[in-house]
Amino acid sequence: MQEEINSESNAADSQAKKDTMPGLEELLKAAELQAAEHHDAWLRAKAETENMRRRAVEDVDKARRFAVENFASELLAVKDSLEAALAVESPSVKNLKDGVELTLKQLAAVFGKFNLHDIEPLGEKFDPHMHQAIQVVESDQPPNTVVTVLQKGYRLHERTLRPALVMVAKGKDA
Repeated sequence: MQEEINSESNAADSQAKKDTMPGLEELLKAAELQAAEHHDAWLRAKAETENMRRRAVEDVDKARRFAVENFASELLAVKDSLEAALAVESPSVKNLKDGVELTLKQLAAVFGKFNLHDIEPLGEKFDPHMHQAIQVVESDQPPNTVVTVLQKGYRLHERTLRPALVMVAKGKDA
């Protein structure tokens, strides 16, 4: 009788194990599928990130290479004007002067369009960020005042491209 009870107990245990085994196997398969999906999603996200990084590098390179494209295309009209002036067979001095003045106006308009401005410091206080002093001269003007501009300077937006070459007053008592 004890053997019958043990055998029934073993049968019940083995049936319970059979019932739980398919459940665990199904859970394991589901977990493996989910892990594979997550791995696939991770690989796709990694590839997309790499593509975005590569495109960003290409965009920066293109921006650097073609940064002056608009400026250069605006300068073409100025070049055309200069070439037209040189193509005239027998220009008069007045015509040449008028042509050069018009071309200078074209160039100034292009500079203005791109925020490239002259630095004309005559009579202003010397500023080492915008001026380069070539010589200090005696003058009736206050010390550190620009008295002569030897060469204009230029600023692009707020950045000095080329400082103005100037002569600065040293004052009478210096």
